[in-house]
Amino acid sequence: MTVIAEYGQTLLILACIFGVFMAWGVGANDVANAMGTSVGSRALTIKQAILVAMVFEFLGAYLAGGEVTSTIRKGIVDPAIMTENPDLLVFGMLSALLAAGTWLLIASILGWPVSTTHSIVGAIVGFAAVGISMDAVDWDKVGTIVASWVVSPLLAGTISFWLFRSVQKLILNTEDPFSNAKRYIPLYMFAVGFLIAMVTLVKGLKHVLSDSAFQPNFFESMGISAVIGVLVALLGIRMMRSIKRDNEADSVHRFTSVERVFGILMIFTACAMAFAHGSNDVANAVGPLAAVVSVVTTQSVSAEAAIPAWVLLIGAGGIVIGLATYGWKVIATIGKKITELTPSRGFAAELGAAGTVVLASGTGLPVSTTQTLVGAVLGVGLARGIGALNLRVIGTIFMSWVITLPAGAGLAILFFFFFKGVFG
Repeated sequence: MTVIAEYGQTLLILACIFGVFMAWGVGANDVANAMGTSVGSRALTIKQAILVAMVFEFLGAYLAGGEVTSTIRKGIVDPAIMTENPDLLVFGMLSALLAAGTWLLIASILGWPVSTTHSIVGAIVGFAAVGISMDAVDWDKVGTIVASWVVSPLLAGTISFWLFRSVQKLILNTEDPFSNAKRYIPLYMFAVGFLIAMVTLVKGLKHVLSDSAFQPNFFESMGISAVIGVLVALLGIRMMRSIKRDNEADSVHRFTSVERVFGILMIFTACAMAFAHGSNDVANAVGPLAAVVSVVTTQSVSAEAAIPAWVLLIGAGGIVIGLATYGWKVIATIGKKITELTPSRGFAAELGAAGTVVLASGTGLPVSTTQTLVGAVLGVGLARGIGALNLRVIGTIFMSWVITLPAGAGLAILFFFFFKGVFG
């Protein structure tokens, strides 16, 4: 207890610095998953993608990020074991943030699209199992999280596969793809608006509107989301009016005009994916930070603690800074090297991944956005045949995922004993 009383302010400042560092890594590395498909399909330039992501990553992190943060913090480490020594939880969370942030910095420099969720979960498990005791880790919860890393890419791949198949059936494999694109794409736009509005109202806005009179129930939320979906579709229809059929370009490539229409849709799916990513992955930075804030302010370890709004702001701000300063490097890996992406393919991948991530965010399951997006891109590629995939690049990405867990755990163990030695 004396460590918290004596060094509480210093530990809190360090936690904020490391939290921003970790959030910077999320922005620099993981946001490529949100924006890579848009850039790879040439629906957005890198500058446009960064602007879209800065706005919607921030909104997702702040408006819908509160649900997941509690799972990362109190689900993996059993707080009861550290009731007598709350300083151990503080040292552990500091080391987890610094370890994961350091690994993300290294991976970003190398251009590897690694998982921030793998990084932070590996770091927390590493310090708790080695630095405290094996009993400090809730292994059942870790098993659930690891299972989600298998389920989420399969789910995203399946959704994206059938989404692209629906595009092929309704639009691409018809006699007049251009007219059918203008007819059916507003339905996909409605789905994007409805999906994001629904998860925000049902789950995300709970912590933002907790003290207000506006508390819609599930059916009211469905009604509001449907209205928002219609507005998004109407906006999309208005934007599509500017796209005219180019017979000369279509004679060279049959789907040139169609892909331009899908380019409009990709703007909406890019916003959805960025929002979904922010809502899910802000937990990786603010979960451990929230745990430190709770222990330092109460000088005790509690199973539950409210996530202060300023903590979410720190996480959201760090993500935006990381994206703006270094996000371009990893964007190229996801967007251009797994499979050849066009706006129609990129749309299916992004909406499938966004749907999976917002469902995960809504249920509090910390899935890996990296794995979800790669699974979605693989699903779209498989809809065209195995030959459409660059298996060598996919193998490299899988290898970087395998390395991430032990790297995060090893660094966290080193930092944990360092902090314990300095402050203990």
